[in-house]
Amino acid sequence: MKKRLSQVAEFAGVSETTARRVLNGATDVAPATRDAVLTAMDVCGFERPRELRQERAALVGLVVPDLQNPIFPAFTEALAGLLNKRGLIPVLCTRTADGVSEAHYIDMILKQNVGGIIFVGASYADAGPEQGRALRERRIPVVLLNAADENLGVAQVSVDDAASAEQVLNHLAAMGHERIGMILGPVGHVPSARKLAGYERFHGRRGGGLPDGRRKLVAHGLFSMEGGATALPRLLAEGVTAVVCASDALALGAIRAARRQGLRVPEDLSVVGFDDSPYMVATDPPLTTARQPVHAMAAAAVASLAAQMKGHAPAGESMMFDTELIVRSSTAPPARTGGG
Repeated sequence: MKKRLSQVAEFAGVSETTARRVLNGATDVAPATRDAVLTAMDVCGFERPRELRQERAALVGLVVPDLQNPIFPAFTEALAGLLNKRGLIPVLCTRTADGVSEAHYIDMILKQNVGGIIFVGASYADAGPEQGRALRERRIPVVLLNAADENLGVAQVSVDDAASAEQVLNHLAAMGHERIGMILGPVGHVPSARKLAGYERFHGRRGGGLPDGRRKLVAHGLFSMEGGATALPRLLAEGVTAVVCASDALALGAIRAARRQGLRVPEDLSVVGFDDSPYMVATDPPLTTARQPVHAMAAAAVASLAAQMKGHAPAGESMMFDTELIVRSSTAPPARTGGG
């Protein structure tokens, strides 16, 4: 107990006597000092006294599927900065190569009386059934950012994937492309399903919806360069002159696969990504992509979480943001005319 008290006092920047008074429930301690001591308890991994456990801690979990996709570190950095400005402490929870899962991290942070959780590109499902149930039962404030699946009754922030897909397709159609393929994430991935809905709407407005022939121009894969490289050959066999990808990593993989087949980008194949991840301006060629408004979305997610932590009910509807089409050198008019 003496060692624990010393750690807490050191982290909070107070004397051990002051830390002890806070933990004993003294009422004449300055609110800022009291908050500092309780936050130190959370950060050092010590359980708060029973009478103080109902208060929301300053810890906020950031649940991220992985850090290989550049968009996730971008969101994590933006969220961490905004949380810090509110006096909240972000705790990164992501799958690791040695098998540590999001569920394991959530188990850990639930023991620390976490104040809230932001899921980035993930969902309750990624927390695991037991952890998800615990989050609901304890009414932990939660915000889903670009959720991977449907989650009703939870505050959500996302981009308008369908409108984004249509914007990209209109850009390619204006260049003269007719056979345009899509490489999406796994079947059942909600943002990918919304992009597919935009693809169907685009063809519907041009007449005829999405017949079976067009469905052959849609491929699904993992969000990685390998996923894009694996999916592209089948689309090339269908005669596509352009391909729209659901992430920049998929797009880079598609470009690599095209070059393996002796094709030039954009002369023989136009490629469009999604996210506008860092360094896409420096790829060869610089990638045309749909830019997510990362900082605006992060600000909306943090504001929603902070409101819930103050006792406000979560918004039932998703806050949707538009993407911005960033036209670079990976798209051009088709070198050959494809079939309808």
